[in-house]
Amino acid sequence: MRKWLLGAPLAAIAAVAATDLRQTRHPILRTFPVLGHARMALTAIGPELRQYIVAGNDEERPFTRDQRDWVYESSETRATTFGFGTDNDVEFLEGYPIVKQRTFSDVTLSARPHAGQQLPLPPAKVLGAARGRARAYRPESLVSISAMSYGSLSAPAVEALNRGAALAGVLHNTGEGGLSPYHQNGAELVFQIGTAYFGVRDDDGRLDIDKLVALTEKHPIRAIEIKLSQGAKPGLGGLLPAAKITEEIAAIRGIPMDEDCASPSRHTAFHDVDSMLDLVEEIADRTGLPVGIKSAVGDMTFWEDLATAMVPRDRGVDFITIDGGEGGTGAGPLVFTDAVSLPFRLGFPRVYSVFAEAGLTDDVMFIGSGKLGIPENAVVALALGVDMINVAREPMLSVGCIQAQKCHTGGCPTGVATQNPWLVRGVDPTAMAVRCSNYIRSLRRELVKVAGAVGVPHPGLIGPTDVELARGTRDAHTLADIYGYRDGWGLPGEDDARAITEFMVASGVAEYTAAVTPPGIRPRAGAPARD
Repeated sequence: MRKWLLGAPLAAIAAVAATDLRQTRHPILRTFPVLGHARMALTAIGPELRQYIVAGNDEERPFTRDQRDWVYESSETRATTFGFGTDNDVEFLEGYPIVKQRTFSDVTLSARPHAGQQLPLPPAKVLGAARGRARAYRPESLVSISAMSYGSLSAPAVEALNRGAALAGVLHNTGEGGLSPYHQNGAELVFQIGTAYFGVRDDDGRLDIDKLVALTEKHPIRAIEIKLSQGAKPGLGGLLPAAKITEEIAAIRGIPMDEDCASPSRHTAFHDVDSMLDLVEEIADRTGLPVGIKSAVGDMTFWEDLATAMVPRDRGVDFITIDGGEGGTGAGPLVFTDAVSLPFRLGFPRVYSVFAEAGLTDDVMFIGSGKLGIPENAVVALALGVDMINVAREPMLSVGCIQAQKCHTGGCPTGVATQNPWLVRGVDPTAMAVRCSNYIRSLRRELVKVAGAVGVPHPGLIGPTDVELARGTRDAHTLADIYGYRDGWGLPGEDDARAITEFMVASGVAEYTAAVTPPGIRPRAGAPARD
C-alpha cells in the first residue's frame, strides 16, 4: 500500500515529464519539464495576484482599487468616505484634476440633511427640443447606462441593469445587439442602431425603417442612437459565428441560425454626412424621437463637415455621444483598445470646439462616455461641456463584476459577461438591481456635492475655468486654457442655465442666498428677503 501511495505520484510526474519533453509547442516545458507548469500557472493567475496582493490602491487599470471600492461601497449604501487623506501621488501626477471651490456664491446647496440624495438630477438641456422633435423630453437623470448588448452581457446582468435603471430613473441603452426581453424590465430605453442593424434589419441585412418605427411604438424608447464607432475598437467590424447563434439570439437580432453573421465596419444605410443627416431626419420624422450619433474621435474632417451641414438648422442630430478611447469592450484587438481613437479628454474638446465655433452647442445634447462613472472624471467631463454621462463598466461593477478581465473568454467568474449557465446563475437580477440603483444615486449625489463646493446649484454649471489639471506641484492650468475654450464655452445657454437653477431651487436641493433672492422666491428660513 505504501509503495503504491509513493509510486502513483512519481509515475504521474514521470508521465508529465515525458509528455513535456516530446511536445514542441512550449520551449520552456521542453527545457524545464514539470517545473515549467508552475511558471505557466503563476502567469495564468498573475492578474489576480496583482489585484489582491501586489498592486497598490491606485496602480491597477482600467479601474484602481480605490475606484472599485468606491463603486462597491456606494452600491451597498455603505459610507463612501475614506480616512487619513488622499493616497494619490498628487505631488507627482501628470494631468491630475483639481476642482476649485468658491468661498461665496449666489446659490448654495441646501443645508437640510440628505438634500438631493434621491433627486433624479436631470440635465440642463431638453433632448430634442432644439430641433422641435415631437417627442422631445428632458431625461430624469444626467447619468444614464451606456450601450451593452445582450450576448456581450448575460441575461440576468442585462436584466439587473435595466431594473436598476428603472429604480434610479435613468435611461438604459440597448447596445447594438437589439432589444432583448432582458431590456424590458421597467426602464426607459435608448435604442442603438449598429452597422448590422440588429432587430431592425431586412432579410438582406439592410436597415428596415418600418421595423424601427414599429419597435418605437411598442416599447418605451425615448431616443435612437446611431452607432458610428466605439472608443475601444473604432472602425472595426465583427463576426458572430453560426455556432454561437441560439434561437433566442436569432429572434432578437433578426438573423438566421445556420450561417455566420458579419457586422460591417461601416454603415450601409448612408455613405457621407449628407446622407446620414437625411436618414436622421427621416427617422425623427417617422418616430418623433430625438436621434443622435455615437462615435469615437479620430480624423476631424467628419466633425467639421457635420457642423457645417448643421449650420442652416434644417437638418441635424439631436445628441452626440463621444466615446473615449479608454472606454470598455467585451472583446477587441489589443492595438485597437490601446492605440486607436483619442482618449476622452483629448477627443471631446476637439469636437465641442468645432460645434462652439459654429454656434451650435445649444442645439446639441453632448453625452460623454469612457470611465466617466467615477466622480472626478465625470466632473471634468461636465466642465468640458458634457450634458449627460454614460456609464457602463461602473454599473457592471455594481452588479458583481470584479474586473477579472475575462470578458472575451466566455469565462467571466461572476456571471456578468458570459453565457455559461453555471456562471450566469450567480447573478440575482433583483438584488443586483438595487445595487446598481444605489451606485447611480451615489454618483449623482457626489456630483451635486462637488457642484455645491464650486458654488453652482447643478453639476452642469461647473465650467472649464472651475477645474485645473495639475502637473505635480510644478504648475496647473484650467481646462479652458489647456483646450482653448473661449468665454461661455462648456456651459449651457442662459435660458437652460436659468431653468435648471430654478429646478434645483424648487426641488429643495439648492437655495438662493438672501442677497440675490429673485422676486417671488422664498429665501431660506431666517434670511431677509431682497428689496
